[in-house]
Amino acid sequence: MVISFGREICGHLNIAESREWLVTNGIGGYASGTIANLLTRRYHGLLIAALKPPLERTLLLTKLDETAGYNNNYYPLYCNRWAEGTTDPKGYKQIESFHLEGTIPVWRFAFADALLEKRIWMQQGENTTYIHYHLRRGSQPLSLAIKALTNHRDHHHNSSAKDWHITTDCAKQGICVRAFPEATPLYLLTNPHADDQVLVSTPANDWYYGFNLAVEKYRGQQSYEDHLHAVTFHAKLEPGQSLTIIASTKENPNINGEKALESRRTYEQQILQKSPIIQLSGSKIENPVSKFWKAFSTTALSGETPKNSAKVPPEWVNHLVLAANQFIVDRKSPKVPDGKTIIAGYHWFGDWGRDTMISLSGLTLSTGQYDVARSILLTYAQHVQQGMLPNRFSDSSADPDYNTADATLWYFEAIRAYHEATEDDKLLAELFPTLAEIIDYYRRGTRYNIQLDTDDGLIYAGEEGTQITWMDAKVGDWVVTSRIGKPIEISILWYNALQIMDKFSQILRKDNLDYERLARLSAKGFSRFWNQEAGYCYDVIDTPDGNNASLRPNQIFAVSLPSTGKYSYPPLLTPKQEKQVVDICGQSLLTSYGLRSLANDDPKYQGIYGGDIYKRDGAYHQGTVWGWLIGPYALAHLRVYNDVAQAEELLAPMANHLTTHGVGSISEIFDGDTPMEPRGCIAQAWSVAEVLRAWSVINGIK
Repeated sequence: MVISFGREICGHLNIAESREWLVTNGIGGYASGTIANLLTRRYHGLLIAALKPPLERTLLLTKLDETAGYNNNYYPLYCNRWAEGTTDPKGYKQIESFHLEGTIPVWRFAFADALLEKRIWMQQGENTTYIHYHLRRGSQPLSLAIKALTNHRDHHHNSSAKDWHITTDCAKQGICVRAFPEATPLYLLTNPHADDQVLVSTPANDWYYGFNLAVEKYRGQQSYEDHLHAVTFHAKLEPGQSLTIIASTKENPNINGEKALESRRTYEQQILQKSPIIQLSGSKIENPVSKFWKAFSTTALSGETPKNSAKVPPEWVNHLVLAANQFIVDRKSPKVPDGKTIIAGYHWFGDWGRDTMISLSGLTLSTGQYDVARSILLTYAQHVQQGMLPNRFSDSSADPDYNTADATLWYFEAIRAYHEATEDDKLLAELFPTLAEIIDYYRRGTRYNIQLDTDDGLIYAGEEGTQITWMDAKVGDWVVTSRIGKPIEISILWYNALQIMDKFSQILRKDNLDYERLARLSAKGFSRFWNQEAGYCYDVIDTPDGNNASLRPNQIFAVSLPSTGKYSYPPLLTPKQEKQVVDICGQSLLTSYGLRSLANDDPKYQGIYGGDIYKRDGAYHQGTVWGWLIGPYALAHLRVYNDVAQAEELLAPMANHLTTHGVGSISEIFDGDTPMEPRGCIAQAWSVAEVLRAWSVINGIK
């Protein structure tokens, strides 16, 4: 997909600063900014290095402020907003166009008859960023003065200069910046065409004060910051010549910019070539409904043929294959030396167990990265404790957090999807004891009062002051959406896990360890969730205050999960109830970009997400739209209506969304009120994953 903007976007600051780009390095590090080259977040920078991959992400190189000299005129190519609100200089006015080349952001600056091109990318597996300049045309040489603004702080924080003295020393083909004696050094190096092309000037601790971060202000965070001007590179480019600035934690990275660029392009091409979606391009799809979809689709079981035939993947879907790869990062360990995990979202999330397991199918199986999927499943198996998968790995602690009831159950679904795609019985045999242990803990009881109610076969979870489902907003002691009791999606996932374990037992020829009886008890007990008066499911039953009839999207999983009612087990809902669930979610929760987390006629509904932490988390699950839920809804719609074209059409608005917020990716959340502005992370793993997975399933790609 060609994602490209001209002056109609780039030349208007209020628009250009709302479009953000992202590049990643596969170990947790990243670089990101706005297409206007204006800082608006604390998370913007050209090198945010993962010093203890995939975490301890640290801002090292903030930005490069470039000034071009051409035909006795000087053109600032950068943009800064200062504490008092002024914007100076206004380099965005020199941007003729911006586009993505794969995931590589590319700017073209035009002045007189000169056209200067700039690219940014990272080296896979290294904390190394390349900033590449190429003079595409001109009738005379062009000079560049490039100021490097540096820092050394956690990417969640802001910095103030005060009396901070950062040392700058000469290095081969550049300089070495060290924030304090024990700090990881930052190397700023150049790759000139000729010895006289670059002259390095090194000012001593020249601080720039009061950068104004507009998005942080909107989010109620500290919105001013200082950065150190560590060095200025002076360069001269003849037409056709290039210059590369390299920012790295390595003393000797590859400084050949042309070869590094070719390496990045080759890497992304290899990612594309693995994907079944890309391989489908240009080929005829014989069967638009996959075998595993037929196994449980209520209409497909009747022998009917879907109304519409599938299409060759549109370019925007192909592009998501590259976006998906940005979330896959290393998490190596002695037991899993090639361990992988998934960053939940950029900029601020680390790797979360729930997000990883929900995202695994779309990010790895739909893209043909089966080895990565296997590694992720093994990596998380090493961290199962008391029958629970980690909810998240903390930036500040070596011990993961286990405050989740659903991440563990999504693990079963991720393994099912992997095994169905690969028939890897060896991994299944290796993981089976861990899965059996999880089931046993959930039966007997584990942390946070998670336990099986043997009367109805449903899972009870939660205790005062905690929030352990995906609707997990909590500020201080305030649990915004308390769901103590039996949350519907937990019981759906429990039933799903029991069916999967029964099937795995058969594959591995193990004695059925009561999974069938438990599953059937759970299916029978699930009838308690049906709210006959409302015509849809309760969100939580057996809460301290009774049954919660809030209209929320969690019930959609009873229709969308592939395994629910698959292995000779009954569906949790009747066909009539399934249609009622899909219809009510469509009428009250569906938006162009996902499902609202609460119906917009509920008294607690919050339609705008913004403000300080109390306001934001107060809206997070009280009406805010979640992009990842468009995937389950589209699949549930297909199950009920068996219309491929309509199901695929539900995903189509994401094509336009790729040109806003995080260009080339899908946002975490959106306002519940129109025009449904994108909010939260500019790139969210499960948003990308579920759109990819849903498109694949709808179009019969296994």
